[in-house]
Amino acid sequence: MRYLWLALGWLSLTIGLLGVILPVMPTVPFLIVAVWSFAKSSPRLSARITRHPTFGPQIRAWRKRGVIGRPAKIWATLAMTCGVGWSLWLGLDPRLIAGQALVCSAIALWLVTRPEA
Repeated sequence: MRYLWLALGWLSLTIGLLGVILPVMPTVPFLIVAVWSFAKSSPRLSARITRHPTFGPQIRAWRKRGVIGRPAKIWATLAMTCGVGWSLWLGLDPRLIAGQALVCSAIALWLVTRPEA
């Protein structure tokens, strides 16, 4: 089971790092999953991410108090809106766009209802 958690941690970390360079991909949510997975498989890697100077404070705030900073909420909501807008601009299948908009709306609603740091 340890290897499954380790694989999930590395996958989440990789996707999170892609979020650093891709504007519509979130970073911190994937890093939170990576920390959670690594906590079950490699506490050393979990601690290393948690101590990161840029992402560590947000991850620690989420783990300790379940809070998300207002700037993170704004950026995440804007990124999801841009993603749906981009799909519209590309002329993707309307059913796909509707599904994407529904999922993004549900995530945004959940996100804005979280306590703020």
